[in-house]
Amino acid sequence: MPYRDQLHPWCIIWLLPNARTIIVKRFRRRNDAEAHMKVLRRMNPHASYQIMFDAHRENKDS
Repeated sequence: MPYRDQLHPWCIIWLLPNARTIIVKRFRRRNDAEAHMKVLRRMNPHASYQIMFDAHRENKDS
């Protein structure tokens, strides 16, 4: 995972048919993600969005 993505762990995910997802945007804070998701829902009320905390960490063996 790139360092920039580690700094922005909160994601808005667009839920698509057939269990597919797209990360729309990443944020540092959850409240920023919630505010942006409200705008997305107003612009496209038929789409399904969800907020996710992406805590992916790579384990490196020494």
